[in-house]
Amino acid sequence: MSKHRLAILGCGGMEKAHQAVFGDLADRVDVIACVDPVIERAEAAAAALGAPKVAADFREVLDDVDSVLAVLPHHLHHPIGMECLRAGKNVLMEKPLALTEQECRELQAEADAQGVMLMTAYPMRYHPLVLKLKELIDTRAYGPMFHMSIWTEQYTRYEPGHWGLAKETLGGGQFVSHGCHYVDLLLWYCGPPTSGVHVGSHLGTPWMEGEGTSDVVISFENGIVGYHGGTWGAKGSRLKYAIHAQCAEGLLELNFRAGTLTHIHGTEETLLAEHPITKNVLGEVTEFFDAIDQGRPPATDPEQSIQGLQVIWKLYEAEESRTVADLSGIVDHPAFVGPALQHEPYDWPPMVRNDTDVPAKAE
Repeated sequence: MSKHRLAILGCGGMEKAHQAVFGDLADRVDVIACVDPVIERAEAAAAALGAPKVAADFREVLDDVDSVLAVLPHHLHHPIGMECLRAGKNVLMEKPLALTEQECRELQAEADAQGVMLMTAYPMRYHPLVLKLKELIDTRAYGPMFHMSIWTEQYTRYEPGHWGLAKETLGGGQFVSHGCHYVDLLLWYCGPPTSGVHVGSHLGTPWMEGEGTSDVVISFENGIVGYHGGTWGAKGSRLKYAIHAQCAEGLLELNFRAGTLTHIHGTEETLLAEHPITKNVLGEVTEFFDAIDQGRPPATDPEQSIQGLQVIWKLYEAEESRTVADLSGIVDHPAFVGPALQHEPYDWPPMVRNDTDVPAKAE
């Protein structure tokens, strides 16, 4: 099988997360070109990756490649993605897929018309501990899950004039830009949603035009309650990046910084799995080329991406009107309807009291 010939479009901060993985894919992928309007960035990336071509305009390299990794400002996803797809190139698009449903649908339709691959870059879906947690939840290894919380606390501040500061070019604020990863995970773990509320603020992140801090609560058809809290203003954190899945027989805690998946039941803790990576860009890129080679849809296909974004857009709309978002009927992708129904019969175990968490009674 011949190697894939890849162009990387965009050589700023996000692209550096991808650079490290191509050494592991050297037997499958040749990085042919690095493209960036700031040519010095393209040259630096090409030197790091051994790419023979650099360019400031992506059109100059399309004839030399069969696939592109598009690591672009969000408002450029649609116009540049459409040109690449029309040229018959497979496209791995950074999140979000595009800024509106119409733009997303046009990208999806063009990929179908050209018979090429379009995949959204959601690396968290391919993280080994995320996959293991999915297995434990779906098999009810610790009983049915009834609550999931995802925390992402970090400090992200762009220089003045950066496209990531403006709502028009970012597509909103922290919620759509960063939270889309975790809405995707909530749908994947919990199933179709019914309603939800989002609250965002740029207090603490005054450099953001949209929200820099975002909290969302979603209820799901099966009774699960899901939560995601994220901020770009955190100067310190305990939780950092973590997922808590509360199940009938204890807590499953995925701590990305520590690289651990742990079961906690009362005062007992059991380490279930370890993996040192924070994100799994290698898994994401490998899935892209596996899907191309095997002629199948990728695990994070455009329709899943669109349905996740529809949930976010509905939550934004409801926030504007100060109402609860009706999310019923949005999500029906097979990847999101797999979780076992939580209302199926289950013999709930007796309470285990963790006395360290209960204040002592006054005598």
